[in-house]
Amino acid sequence: MRRLLRTPFGALSVAILRGFVRDRSALFFSIVFPLMFLVLFGVLLANQDESEIHLITVGDVPLLDDLPDDAAQSFAATFDVEAYDDRDAALEEVEKGDADVVLEQRGDTLVAHYTQTDQVKAAITRGTLTALVDGANVAASGEPPRFALDAQRVEDDSLTTIQFVTPGLLGWAIAMSASFGAAATLQGWRQTKLLRRLQLAPVSTGTIVGARVAVTLAIALGQTAIFLGLGAAAFGLTLTGWWWMSIPLVLVGTLCFMAVGLLAGAVTKTAEGAVNMANFFVLPMAFLSGSFFSLDGSPAWLRRIGDVLPLRHLNQGMLDVLVRGQGPGAALAPLLVLAGFAVVVTAIAAKLFRWDTA
Repeated sequence: MRRLLRTPFGALSVAILRGFVRDRSALFFSIVFPLMFLVLFGVLLANQDESEIHLITVGDVPLLDDLPDDAAQSFAATFDVEAYDDRDAALEEVEKGDADVVLEQRGDTLVAHYTQTDQVKAAITRGTLTALVDGANVAASGEPPRFALDAQRVEDDSLTTIQFVTPGLLGWAIAMSASFGAAATLQGWRQTKLLRRLQLAPVSTGTIVGARVAVTLAIALGQTAIFLGLGAAAFGLTLTGWWWMSIPLVLVGTLCFMAVGLLAGAVTKTAEGAVNMANFFVLPMAFLSGSFFSLDGSPAWLRRIGDVLPLRHLNQGMLDVLVRGQGPGAALAPLLVLAGFAVVVTAIAAKLFRWDTA
C-alpha cells in the first residue's frame, strides 16, 4: 500500500480524494443530499399498511354465497372482496401486489392463490379460509367432508417502501455524484489551464485519468455502503443473498454516468454550465427511471422513454439483486447496457472535447 501511494497514480489519487473531502458542497450533494431523501421516505412511508385483506373471487364461489349471516359479516370485516371473471387478470393483481389473494372454487375444493410478502396478512388469510372450509364441512353433517382448501403461494413483485426506494435512490445518488464530479473536474481543470500543465508534467495522461476514475469509483462504493447500512440499521431494509452483485452494477453505472459528466464538460465553457447541464441530464432521468416512485401507473409511452435511459437499467438491476433475490443473470443485461452507453457517450465526449474554452 505504501509503495502504491508513492507512485504518481497513488499520489494523484490521494490528492483528488482530499480535494473531494474538503469540498463541502461536493460532500453534501454526493452523500448527504441523497441520504436526506432516504430518511424522508423511510420515516414517512416505511410503515404504511392496509387494514383489510384484498380478496378477488374468480367466477362463482358457492361456498361464500351460502355463508350464514354471522359468518358472512365476519368474512366481510376481514376481506375487501372484488369479483373478476378473468383468472389470469386476477392472478396478475396478486403478482403486482395490488391484491392479497385470489379465490376460486373447483367443485368442492376452494383454491386460494395468495402471497406471503406480508406474512401477517398471509397467516390471517390462510387461517380464515381454513376456518371457513372447516365450518362448511361441519355444516354438511352426516356426510364425509365435502370441501377442502388448496392454498397455493404466489410470488409477487411488490415491495415495501424502503425495499423499493433504497436501490432507486442509491442509483440516483451514484448518477448524480459521478456526472457532477466528472463535469466539474473537466471544466475546472480546463479553465485553470491545469490540463495544459499536466501535459508538460512527467505523468502520463492515462495515470491522471486512472486516478480520477479510481477516486470516483471509491466514492461510489462508499455511497453504497452508507446507503445500505443506513437502510438496514434504521429502516429495516432486508438484502437478499445476491446483494453483492450490486457491486459490479455500481462500478459500471459510475463509469456510465462519468461519461455523461464528460459530455457535459466537453460542450460547455464554464464549471457552472457543466454542472447545470449534467443536472439537466440526470434529474429528469431520475423521475423517468423510477428512482423516486414506481412508473407502473404511468402512460405506456412514458414507460417506453424510461426503458431507453441508463438509470432505468441501473435501478432495475439493483432492485433485482438487492431485494428481489434474483441471481447474477438479472444483472447481466443492465451491465451490458450501462457499459455500452459508457463507451458510446465517452466517444462522443472525446470527439467534442476542446483543450481550451475559447
